[in-house]
Amino acid sequence: MIADGISFDVDNNTLGPATFNISNIRKWAVSNAGLFAERPIQQYVQNFAGTVSGTNTPKLYETSRLSPGSLRYYGLGLENGSYTVRLFFVETGFPELTSQSWKSLGRRVFVVYIQGTRQLRDFDISKEAGGVNKAIIRNFTTNVTGNHLEIHLFWAGKGTTGIPTTGTYGPAISAISVVPNFKPSVSGLPPDNPKKKKHTALIAGVTIPVVALALILIFSILYMKREKEEEDDDDDEVLLGISPRPNTFSYSELKAATEDFNPSNKLGEGGFGPVYKGTLSDGKVVAVKQLSVASNQGKDQFVTEIATISAVQHRNLVKLYGCCIGGNRRLLVYEYLVNKSLDHALWGQKDLHLDWPTRFNICLLTVKGLAYLHEESRPKIVHRDVKASNILLDAELCPKISDFGLAKLYDDKKTHITSRAAGTVGYLAPEYAMRGHLTEKVDVFSFGVVALEIITGRPNSDNRLEDGRVYLLNWAWTLHENNQLLSLLDPTLAEFDENEALRVIGVAFLCTQASPSLRPSMSRVIAMLVGDTEVGNVTTKPSYLTDCDFKDVTGDYEYKTDTFMDEESQKSNASDHSSNGIKSKNSTLSGLNDQPMLSPVNVSGFRESIGEGR
Repeated sequence: MIADGISFDVDNNTLGPATFNISNIRKWAVSNAGLFAERPIQQYVQNFAGTVSGTNTPKLYETSRLSPGSLRYYGLGLENGSYTVRLFFVETGFPELTSQSWKSLGRRVFVVYIQGTRQLRDFDISKEAGGVNKAIIRNFTTNVTGNHLEIHLFWAGKGTTGIPTTGTYGPAISAISVVPNFKPSVSGLPPDNPKKKKHTALIAGVTIPVVALALILIFSILYMKREKEEEDDDDDEVLLGISPRPNTFSYSELKAATEDFNPSNKLGEGGFGPVYKGTLSDGKVVAVKQLSVASNQGKDQFVTEIATISAVQHRNLVKLYGCCIGGNRRLLVYEYLVNKSLDHALWGQKDLHLDWPTRFNICLLTVKGLAYLHEESRPKIVHRDVKASNILLDAELCPKISDFGLAKLYDDKKTHITSRAAGTVGYLAPEYAMRGHLTEKVDVFSFGVVALEIITGRPNSDNRLEDGRVYLLNWAWTLHENNQLLSLLDPTLAEFDENEALRVIGVAFLCTQASPSLRPSMSRVIAMLVGDTEVGNVTTKPSYLTDCDFKDVTGDYEYKTDTFMDEESQKSNASDHSSNGIKSKNSTLSGLNDQPMLSPVNVSGFRESIGEGR
């Protein structure tokens, strides 16, 4: 039938206690689960021959679909974008309240979810409509990102169950319509209908026929045509083992979102390929990671990345919206973070000022994200490439860890995984760089380097600086040995909290110890940063620093026994902050020199790997 310009299809499926049906035109599907308690005849449709008020389309309300537990409607083959969903309700299962009968006291209460988000809580049709036999419509706007829509009506055990008869409860709905809020780019006709080739969108709805079942849905827009290589069976098989299965995007959709991967939309180049800014058809801004053709990352590793990100949810981890795995193309779609990466904010973007509270918060929240990966996620995850460029900042400058392309899953019973070291020069732990010995302590080491970068505002190596300051860890330890730790702080900081600064520096020294066993866990780092636990004292420089003295980033080194800086350089560095007018909120220079914590690992043989600043 046609109502208000919308074509409603008929839901004439015979549903049972556990049923799933797809419509003949394959535009929508319905599933039902549950048995009405103590009701001898299971009735999943409610017919009404009386008068329904409050509507000019009473035929839509002549039947209602019922369910004792869970009722779901699915829109299939929808073009991604924004839609208006209208739900049509009427309560015809209870007498009028004016009847003065106890039977009029029944209450049907249920919950409505759209795309997994709760839209109606404790929804009582008669209460919302102002009485029984009165039509009521609820409108919602929702986004379709995976070419399908789910509307879920669910009984959570509330309301009455025996009025006016036993088994009267659960959700009820009369019709559904779904209309796009955009101009569809594809025909709404079924692909197997050769007679009609209109280019206008099909508006589908839902209705309930007088004859059989209650509720129908109809949707505007039908199947998006995908390029042939995007429909490879092999690609679908790759995703079958992933649960929950991520959303998928067509290549043409991502191509349009990024304006054909326009260089002006390029955000950066990762280890496996470029990342582009894109805008989906529903207006959502995303980051699209395009796997380079020359990359060694195969389909299995790509799917591992999808599975890894899909399995973890944390406020300090970047969200994965979906992927494209059509043919030989590999793309990931992430949430877009407006302030880009941490390295860009620290030494790239001059107009973005990171004051001390912001930097301390970035340190703390980054640790919380890593602690989740190491200690709370199942399975546990070692990131393997923690660095400033893989920490993104949202609009509030809160950090989110990104790029799980190098993530390595490990079993609790394994003490290490031997594999080819993959990561970034300057952030690699010695045992991982040399022996491929992988545990979560590899990430701990990398974070220690990042923490120093955050408070100094400089990268871990910079050959533009004078000798003695080229390598951040070397310079930090030299200042430590000369009791000038606060000279590490970025001279652009107008003020800082001295106690917090010393805690961050102390944590960085602990995290970058040569022996993995001496590095703290991420949960312990959190306790140290917030002051719940004392920061352990480290007074001896790690052996990977004492064995080699680097002169440039190409790998030249020389053995040495004297200090890293001459007296004049020490005096110059000690005066850096006073000359820049930095104010300290606290005056206690306590604590990192009391008791030695030695590094037992001799890495004098690690020359080749350490030679580039690692």
